[in-house]
Amino acid sequence: NEYMAAVKAGREVFTDSKLGSNGVVCAQCHPNGANTHPETYPKFQKQLGKVTQLWEMVNWCIRNPLEGENLAADDLRMTSILTHIAHERRGKKLAPGKH
Repeated sequence: NEYMAAVKAGREVFTDSKLGSNGVVCAQCHPNGANTHPETYPKFQKQLGKVTQLWEMVNWCIRNPLEGENLAADDLRMTSILTHIAHERRGKKLAPGKH
């Protein structure tokens, strides 16, 4: 189905060293979506200094640990990443604003 295709595509982006410029991939810090907590967004994110959406934090990670370029919020790769993360964290209680 379309959802599982997006989950698979997200896993591919999550493990793609070309997302950044230094060979680091999302999955190195977040294996299987660990410590992403999509169920807690929107929330205040210390690194950004504001209440933020998950896609903004994903871009922070792309810019910093991965040394890459931001993705647009509606970029298919961003949608895929967010779908993968949400799928990996499925079943967690929705708790916006908490971490």
